[in-house]
Amino acid sequence: MAEAISASNIEEILQQRLLDVAATVDTQEVSRVVEVGDGIAHVLGLKRAMAGELLEFTSSTTGKTVYGLAQNLDREEVGAVLFGDVDSIKEGDECRTTGRVMDIPVGEGMLGRVVDPLGQPIDGKGPIGATHRRPIEFKAPGVIDRTPVCEPVQTGLLAVDAMIPVGRGQRELIIGDRKTGKTAIAIDAIINQRGKDMICVYVAIGQKASTVAAIRETLAEHGALDYTVIVAANASTSAPLQYIAPMAGAAIGEYFMYNGRDGKPASASNPGGHVLAVYDDLSKQAVAYRQMSLTLRRPPGREAYPGDIFYLHSRLLERACKLSEANGSGSLTALPIIETQDGDVSAYIPTNVISITDGQIYLQGELFFQGQRPAVDVGISVSRVGGSAQTKAMKQMAGNLRLDLASYRELAGFTQFGSDLDAATQRQLTHGARMTELLKQPRFRPMHVADQVIALFAGNKGYIDDLEIADVVPFRDGLINYVDGAYRKLRDRAAEAKIDDELAAELESVIKDFKEEFMAARTAPETPAADAEEN
Repeated sequence: MAEAISASNIEEILQQRLLDVAATVDTQEVSRVVEVGDGIAHVLGLKRAMAGELLEFTSSTTGKTVYGLAQNLDREEVGAVLFGDVDSIKEGDECRTTGRVMDIPVGEGMLGRVVDPLGQPIDGKGPIGATHRRPIEFKAPGVIDRTPVCEPVQTGLLAVDAMIPVGRGQRELIIGDRKTGKTAIAIDAIINQRGKDMICVYVAIGQKASTVAAIRETLAEHGALDYTVIVAANASTSAPLQYIAPMAGAAIGEYFMYNGRDGKPASASNPGGHVLAVYDDLSKQAVAYRQMSLTLRRPPGREAYPGDIFYLHSRLLERACKLSEANGSGSLTALPIIETQDGDVSAYIPTNVISITDGQIYLQGELFFQGQRPAVDVGISVSRVGGSAQTKAMKQMAGNLRLDLASYRELAGFTQFGSDLDAATQRQLTHGARMTELLKQPRFRPMHVADQVIALFAGNKGYIDDLEIADVVPFRDGLINYVDGAYRKLRDRAAEAKIDDELAAELESVIKDFKEEFMAARTAPETPAADAEEN
């Protein structure tokens, strides 16, 4: 017999159905674009919009969705910068809030790829299987969550690793005029990270697409692309994309720093990764931000830059740090690049970034054109981390190198018009000239730290002082190959521990043997066959 319908039965059924209802409330605000131009949209209303919030624009003509970033929060309207197909957005089009700050996809799948600042692939190799998303703006860890910088990041460049060492978690500025080798130092540092458990992120801001393609091919040729992500905001892209490019690169790097290899948050039992981020260059990002700010009608300040340009770069570079053991001991090392005009390091943007970073590698155009590559000016260049980011042997060998080179350059300038020099001055000039030559290094030929130590040991002990200037680099390269081939254990010892008297005696014996062979080969008479060919 069917169950009788009663008021109580109906009430129970209604109550159960009400409990099963899972209603969601859409709190999006909707408004209209009142003005658009130069990639900037002014939207009326949106009282609850947040600074840095992602806004969703819908074109009334094409139906396409374009995203923007809320920047100006005025009383009556919101000023936003647009990404993507900005020309499709017209006055009167619909704009909605999304309730979330701007983020990009991140993950292991980005390694070896070239992406735009929105995290989308632009290398024609198909979609990226991103596993996570991270906000482009992220609060830097506090002092308690950090630990002092104490592990070296070997760049493979003798002049840098010896005198201006970079440590994991450091922010070391590369600064100099155009075409003085700034990018070359950064690319050499990336290539030298092969096999060192370091992820690299190269951010190209305002570069030509052909330049970015050449850098990608260089990294691929030297086996460095597998652990590198390239974020490209080319010169043809809009100012807002160039503005967010370095922050997107930092977000990609932070994924590896804050997570272990399993993709889970880093901890004492799940170590985080180590990342090297290159921002090439922040001068162009500052120009893009200036353009964006002026079109947003923000008041200009010094050199027409907005007043918060310092805060922009400090927010970015503060994200580089060495995390404490409790947070996984990961690190993000930043190598920002700044381009100067005719060596003017006192301009607004250079002084800003110098005051934020932990030191600078200053490249001088005059040294570059004299053939000193890398063209590092030891007088202005400095690392505020110093010996804490060096191995014991390197710290021992490079202790007086900076002072010796600075004294040599000053003495060379003082004595260039004089002819009568005492023996001590002549020895100092001879030694300084050869130590300067010892630091020359071709592109894409990074040196192992053990080879650097051995080269400096030979220089400090005076084994190159009686060589011709042109023979210094061949002697150094030959010595490195000689030790690497016949004395591998000795080479490994030089890389790991402080050089004591016993190790020093062994190194001197090996260097003496090689020098005898080197000098014999240099002074050997030409063979008759060679004479016949010349005749």
